Amino acid sequence: MAPIAARRQQSTLPAGYKEDHSKGAMLRFEDSLPRLPVPTLEETARRYLKSVHPLLSKTEFEATTKAVNEFVAPGGPGETLQKRLVARRENPEVRNWIAEWWNEAAYMGYRDPVVPYVSYFYSHRDDRKRRNPAKRAAAISTAVLEFKKMVDSGSLEPEYMKKLPMAMSSYEWMFNCSRVPKKPADTTVKYPFRENQHILVIRKNQFWKVPHIVGGVQLNTSELEQQFQRIYEKAEKSAPIGALTSQNRDVWTDVYTRLKSASALNAASVEAIEAASFVVCLDDASPVTLEERAHQYWHGDGSNRWFDKPLQFIVNENGTSGFMGEHSMMDGTPTHRLNDYANMLIFTNALPFDDPSIRSDLPNPTPLRFNLTPELKSDIDDAQAHFARQIGAHELRVQAYQGYGKGLIKKFKCSPDAYVQLIIQLAYHKFYGKNRPTYESAATRRFQQGRTETCRSVSDESVAFCAAMADASTTPEQGQKLFRDALNAHVKYISDASDGRGVDRHLFGLKKCLKEGETLPTLYQDPAFTYSSTWFISSSQLSSEYFNGYGWSQVVDDGWGIAYMINENSLQFNVCSKGLGSDKMSFYLNEAAGDIRDLMLPTLDAPKAKL
Repeated sequence: MAPIAARRQQSTLPAGYKEDHSKGAMLRFEDSLPRLPVPTLEETARRYLKSVHPLLSKTEFEATTKAVNEFVAPGGPGETLQKRLVARRENPEVRNWIAEWWNEAAYMGYRDPVVPYVSYFYSHRDDRKRRNPAKRAAAISTAVLEFKKMVDSGSLEPEYMKKLPMAMSSYEWMFNCSRVPKKPADTTVKYPFRENQHILVIRKNQFWKVPHIVGGVQLNTSELEQQFQRIYEKAEKSAPIGALTSQNRDVWTDVYTRLKSASALNAASVEAIEAASFVVCLDDASPVTLEERAHQYWHGDGSNRWFDKPLQFIVNENGTSGFMGEHSMMDGTPTHRLNDYANMLIFTNALPFDDPSIRSDLPNPTPLRFNLTPELKSDIDDAQAHFARQIGAHELRVQAYQGYGKGLIKKFKCSPDAYVQLIIQLAYHKFYGKNRPTYESAATRRFQQGRTETCRSVSDESVAFCAAMADASTTPEQGQKLFRDALNAHVKYISDASDGRGVDRHLFGLKKCLKEGETLPTLYQDPAFTYSSTWFISSSQLSSEYFNGYGWSQVVDDGWGIAYMINENSLQFNVCSKGLGSDKMSFYLNEAAGDIRDLMLPTLDAPKAKL
């Protein structure tokens, strides 16, 4: 992810951007943002062939070229599909031609469990001032409520990318929301914030409703701390109902109906959960190492959660904390901004966190009750066993590389993101002796309702660089040149992708335009089409000086999930796989980071001698 600046002068915006102040500051540009473009068939064909070339043998590439040429030929199937797709884009009622299709295909229609396949986590830096978990939970809640006020009132400043405002519509799905299981595709529910001014707190699997506004006044940090303390004192080990949300989505859909219909009490409790502003999970664990923390925030014990909520803040017995997000309605950038902002408020003491006054008439937290039938108890047992199998199959390692960070990479005059992508490519090559299809997410939020496009990280240039690094006869000068070429190729692709000119979403959109009974074009039947979008590495970057971890799962069983952070003086990789040897990949990432540094150090200008 490119870093996002949140404040720019409106006067620098190009023509076409208008401000509609009736929508509030946050959404003021929304209607004037450009619409996601549909690239021409020719440019996608050219870019697609370039992207598959390093992945295929000579004969495979010839077959793919033939399939592509047939597809884009005058009068060919591509021309018909392109016309339909362009017509959809031009339809004034469709703000973004891919948004609805993509949300269904990538998220709502996806039936594997959200944990670990759809959710993601951030691990917060330690707050030495607040080792007491009730104190830590209260400070986090206060800071998050501050951000919530800006979202609810629409006063949050938009984000900018290359000085252009970005789509902010996904922020509306942040608070008082929940994903809801449904067949064949899930839905989302959003509750009005004025009528639902409560936090959901989970302790020992028991759900508690804590109002964050009483008598029209928000609880201050001391009052919130008292409420958390009361829950610590009163919570009793309960049936792990939250484990149900870790199930396969079709299974959970059936159980969800049973759970709600078993009693009016259950239905009311589920509604209170879904309507809550956000969730605070008070966990029993005391994780110390970065790996222990990663496991805690990524999935925990599978029970002290409600995985369908988009925002869950996790606080452990030893005061460590983190965040878990559900991905369907927004990508990582909005929750990254929320967590970064909340931590900034805490670490700079920007709010009156230390106000000791506590009102005497605060209501106690209310436990949410459930009536469980024997069938529901059996459903919970099934969910716990299923969760244990899912998580047990995964292997996670954290490579906290302290050798250097963004500071040195910028001295090399390199794009930090492209640089780290090449560390990942080199590490993969060291492990397997070859490169395979790699996904990096590129943000398309410059467009109305924009989300992501694929950046295909493997290029002829990156493959040539990795091969040269494995060849002892490569001179440093050759290695440096090949590295620069690979960097430039990466920067070019990710810039194009962020401009809505990647290949994956366009080819997906064209395929969606096929009508029932029409023949599937050869392009889509070509094995290279499937192979080139099988993400053996799924990667993405979000960086914050307030985090000490961030990650998610791999997306294919024989692939890797590699999340990374680029801080000023360090790099961090969260390495996840299904038993492929995450410890080895972690080692190779460390080695690759050192190799590239050693390659590039001689290119730095020698320090001028002091006379």
